[in-house]
Amino acid sequence: MKRENVRERHAEGLISATHVIQNPANPGEWIVFFKKSAGRSYFLVDDNDEVESFGRLDDLIEVVRGLGIKFAEIHM
Repeated sequence: MKRENVRERHAEGLISATHVIQNPANPGEWIVFFKKSAGRSYFLVDDNDEVESFGRLDDLIEVVRGLGIKFAEIHM
C-alpha cells in the first residue's frame, strides 16, 4: 500500500495494526506492514510498487509517524 493510501485508510479507521519486521530478503533492513480489519495485510510500497525497506529503524519510525500512525509492534 502506498503512503497516501495508508494515510487515507488510517484516517478512516480501516487499519487495525501496524507491524515492523526484518526484511526476509535482507536481515539488515526493516519493512512495515499494515493489517486491515478484514484480516488482510499490506506492505508499505513506493511509487514503483516495490516494498519499501529501511536500513535504520529511526528512519522507518519517522515515516510511520508521518503517516499518522502512533503505535506499531516491532518483531525481531
